[in-house]
Amino acid sequence: MKVIETHLKGCFIIEPQKFGDSRGYFFESFNAKRFNELTNTETLFVQDNQSYSTKGVIRGLHAQQGEFAQAKLVRVLQGKVIDVAVDARPDSPTFGQHVAVELSEENNLQLFIPRGFLHGFSVLSETAVFFYKCDNFYNKDSEQGIIYNDPALGIDWRVEEESEIVSDKDIILPTFNEIYKK
Repeated sequence: MKVIETHLKGCFIIEPQKFGDSRGYFFESFNAKRFNELTNTETLFVQDNQSYSTKGVIRGLHAQQGEFAQAKLVRVLQGKVIDVAVDARPDSPTFGQHVAVELSEENNLQLFIPRGFLHGFSVLSETAVFFYKCDNFYNKDSEQGIIYNDPALGIDWRVEEESEIVSDKDIILPTFNEIYKK
């Protein structure tokens, strides 16, 4: 497993070591001991989630707040997405900055998103199956979100505006500055 820290402290790209031959391939997608050693964290994942989406879907930007904040380890089982993490930690030197990583069934990359970040993704392939581990249980009352197309964040979702598919809930979310007062 190769771990690459992004410019956002604590946010890592995880590249598994893949072994292939004429039968196909094998890789270890998660090993808690190695993950915690290589990321210098003590993350204990307690919930797995999976979603299916079609091309042009944009989900996000979402987070849980307070005692229900979640760290996530995300990956794509089928298809291709742009995965985005936004640093929403007010005391962080990269507060308000984001990282965008292409995750796909071909590259098998994963993104570790620590607590205090917003998260979202857009689907680039015809369909995508998205899988993620969380280190805290979901709590509806602690949900928070930011509008995906906030110009202050400048995220390139790589989806043409006329092709965007966004939930009714996500389209009315506030801007980053309305919530975090940069």
